[in-house]
Amino acid sequence: MSPDETAESFEALLASIAARLLGQPVDLLDASLDDILYRLARHLGVDRSLFGVVDPLDGILRSTHGVAVAPGVIPYPVGLSIPEYLPWHFTQLVEKRVPVITVRASDLPPEAAVDARTFQAYGVKSAAAFPIAAGDRLLGAVSFGTMRAEREWPRLVVDRVRLICEVFAAALLRSEHERALRATLSEVEALRERLQAENEYLRAGARGSEGFEDVIGESAALQSVLFQVEHVAPTESTVLLLGETGTGKELIAKAIHTRSSRRDRTLVKVNCAALPPTLIESELFGHEKGAFTGAWSRKIGRFELADRGTLFLDEIGELPLALQAKLLRVLQEGEFERVGSSLPHKVDVRLIAASNRNLAAAAREGTFRSDLYYRLRVIPIELPPLRDRKEDIPLLVWYFLGLLARTVGRKKVERVPEATMQRLIAYDWPGNIRELRSVLERALVLSRGPVLAVDELGDTLRAAAPPTSGASGHRTLRAVEREHILRTLESCEWRVKGKGNAADQLGLNASTLHSRMKKLGLRRPRASRRPGGSA
Repeated sequence: MSPDETAESFEALLASIAARLLGQPVDLLDASLDDILYRLARHLGVDRSLFGVVDPLDGILRSTHGVAVAPGVIPYPVGLSIPEYLPWHFTQLVEKRVPVITVRASDLPPEAAVDARTFQAYGVKSAAAFPIAAGDRLLGAVSFGTMRAEREWPRLVVDRVRLICEVFAAALLRSEHERALRATLSEVEALRERLQAENEYLRAGARGSEGFEDVIGESAALQSVLFQVEHVAPTESTVLLLGETGTGKELIAKAIHTRSSRRDRTLVKVNCAALPPTLIESELFGHEKGAFTGAWSRKIGRFELADRGTLFLDEIGELPLALQAKLLRVLQEGEFERVGSSLPHKVDVRLIAASNRNLAAAAREGTFRSDLYYRLRVIPIELPPLRDRKEDIPLLVWYFLGLLARTVGRKKVERVPEATMQRLIAYDWPGNIRELRSVLERALVLSRGPVLAVDELGDTLRAAAPPTSGASGHRTLRAVEREHILRTLESCEWRVKGKGNAADQLGLNASTLHSRMKKLGLRRPRASRRPGGSA
């Protein structure tokens, strides 16, 4: 072949390689390199070729592709560390960015003793290594070698291969930029998914909020809890809130979060008792698309949503045993896998757990993992029931009346009769603050004027109230009559005469009502008025 024909043949090969490397999707680069190296080796008349790239993580040049052209010749192994097996060549490529030409193995300098042994081990008689670089940065290298005979490497051949290396450099940069772009887009998509999930969670939380804005009460029992909150909030310790249902565990969890260094992040809440066992794992850890029937898209779990924030697991005693082990792993190692994936995800979450169950007893019985119980019980806080903080009831009553007046669209109650307030204080409140709120909402709706009239509270109050029943325990007719007249008088602000008076509502004349009141021992008490200042 004449020099002109050789030049034309090389230009056609170069154009073909450039079109293939720069025109196809970057995902096909690896699959194309073996064929391209084979074509180059055949064109150059060598026995085998090696291609390697610099690992961006550790800066080590490693072989990624190797081909053999001559029969019986074994390709170079993939994954070969060039600094380890060819340290002198690697130094020349990194420092000088020029081809390293070896016409015969004996030409290697004394400082290339390791390289010479590698040549001997792989039967290399002649070789040429070319840097693939972009400016001062080494991206990779390509080498060609002969095993059957030594050969010369004319300047024209070297220059042509260097042109090929420029195409390789462009392809590697394009691939690198594409990977970086995809990584950035993936991060943006993950952030978008997280923000969307967080917004959906916050909107759902706003719809389900009970309206608490602060802790209400001045009792010693409550102040003891708040003292513990002030001390534990700035730490990263796990907190376990214990107490009966309705004692305000979620409110205390919020108080801990807002006083912590994580207050600028989200407080994510999960009620473990409200989710079926089949869905709670996906709710906590998320799932991948197609992980199970109905998983039409990837979902971010609550742990991922609470990253760098706080996760509140309410009713944690209802968590299935199988998930308790996974929760323990997250607490200990700070990582989890989504449902349908084995890829671990790192999270930085502070956990606050709550339960109205006796978790210590459950751990002894084997219905709750003892190792998880001790891991959760770093800082236990016991919330007092409302019956142990009765002095807070008047404050809570006025707080809820103001709050509920806006919610139900009624005018504010201005007066709570002393007898009514004493009934509220005397009641044992098995449902605690949640029950108090419900009773007041019902009373506010049914009250006709600015005076609160409370209907039934439950059997606990009747048992605690002064005896009005006979020896058999059944309520007497006198007791029923007295209670009915008392409620009517309270609803009418004890007006016996005038518009909307109690006598009219009872179907009696005023004198008869006065007579009944005297007979039943009913006297108008000193009215309980709304205290000054905010609740």
